[in-house]
Amino acid sequence: MAGYIIRDREKTLAIPARQVDQLLAAADGDAALLYLYLMRAEDAVTAEQLMEKLSMSALRLQGAQTKLEKMGLIQAQGLPLPEPEQRPAEYTAADLMQLLRDPEFEMLVGETERSLGKKLTTMDLKRLANLRHEVGLPADVIFLLVRHCVEEQERRFGPGRRPTVGAIEKEGYYWAKRGLFDQESAARYLRTVARRREQSVQYMAALHMGDRRPVEAEEKYIAQWMDWGFSPEMVALAYEKTVLKKQGMDWRYLNGILRRWDKDGLRTLQEVQAEKRPEKWTEKPAQGKKKAIEEYMKW
Repeated sequence: MAGYIIRDREKTLAIPARQVDQLLAAADGDAALLYLYLMRAEDAVTAEQLMEKLSMSALRLQGAQTKLEKMGLIQAQGLPLPEPEQRPAEYTAADLMQLLRDPEFEMLVGETERSLGKKLTTMDLKRLANLRHEVGLPADVIFLLVRHCVEEQERRFGPGRRPTVGAIEKEGYYWAKRGLFDQESAARYLRTVARRREQSVQYMAALHMGDRRPVEAEEKYIAQWMDWGFSPEMVALAYEKTVLKKQGMDWRYLNGILRRWDKDGLRTLQEVQAEKRPEKWTEKPAQGKKKAIEEYMKW
């Protein structure tokens, strides 16, 4: 058990070798730094204090916390996260010149310009700097982010279409909120995105939408249903109930059905059918029995 050992009137922090091995295997400097600070702290600390003491943004702090929670090293309440800013942090011309002297940032700018096929503007440079230094994404993760955004733009709007740096910055905030602060977690997330994109074909078929690609809003609904754990068959059942009620497809209504099933813990067709079937109708009085049969036949 970690704790303090008094030795020569100095406090020595003892950390089990197993925990050290976990931190080393994670290779996450932010997570290691946060863990050391939490182990060293004698009193409760707030998110604001951690951000100040560790020179981390809320997003970087959230990523470090998420990593430690996954390793089972801490249990914590989620930190309040800022919404993406309408504009990046202020950088003066001198600040940008200083940043461009950094070989890593210079390489990042060059790679982004090649991917977007254009010279970055001053505002673009500020947004890129914001992702690197304020949001806290490492350069290699930003490389993956840029390529992902380019591929998504081409997939949705055709070859040659390129995202704006503002759109890349917005997606970068989303990555940070998901704790994608290293290549491994970012690559794993991209594999999940690719797999879900393939699976979305089955969900579109369940909704009688043919073989077309879902638009962005539809993708968000389908991704949510996947997160809830609903199969295409369950979505098809919700679709039938939606059409019966609304006389046509209604995404919000269908989503409401699935949200209720998720809240009630219903994940299979059998569970939904069992919920609707009247219980022990044979033991009810004649009037109740008739009503129960009618309800059963409606289903």
